[in-house]
Amino acid sequence: METQSATIDARADELVAEFGLFDGWMGRYEHLIDLGREIPQIADAHKDDAHRIEGCQSKVWVRAEPGEGGRLRFTGDSNAAITRGLAALLIRVLDDQPPADVAAADLGFLGEIGMEEHLSPTRKNGLHAMVEQIKGRARRAA
Repeated sequence: METQSATIDARADELVAEFGLFDGWMGRYEHLIDLGREIPQIADAHKDDAHRIEGCQSKVWVRAEPGEGGRLRFTGDSNAAITRGLAALLIRVLDDQPPADVAAADLGFLGEIGMEEHLSPTRKNGLHAMVEQIKGRARRAA
C-alpha cells in the first residue's frame, strides 16, 4: 500500500518531469503560469488576513481546511500570475494529504525544477514564506 508521503513524492516527481520537458525558462514560466490558472480557487470570502501569506510581495492567499479522513484540502489565489503558479505547485503536491505528512514534506523538487535559482529574490522569499506558512498550518491541524 502506498503511503501518503510517497504520494507527495510521486506528485513532486511528476512536476519535475513536466518541467524537464522544457528546454528554456520561458517555456517553464509559461507552464508555471498555466498551472496557476488551474489552482483550486479560494472563495473570495477567504481572501482575508487570516489566509494571506505574509512575506510575499504579491497578495497570496492559501486556505487549508479539513477534508475526508482528516486530510488537508488546499485552495489559493494570488494577484500575480507567477506567484499563483508557485502556490499551485505547492497545492498540487500537498493537497488531500494528512497534516503530519504536509508538515514533514521534503519540497526539494522546487530546487530540482529550478525555482530556487530562477526566481527573483523577492519571489524566492515569497515562495519560502508560502512553504513555511503552509507547513505551519499543517502542524497546527495535526
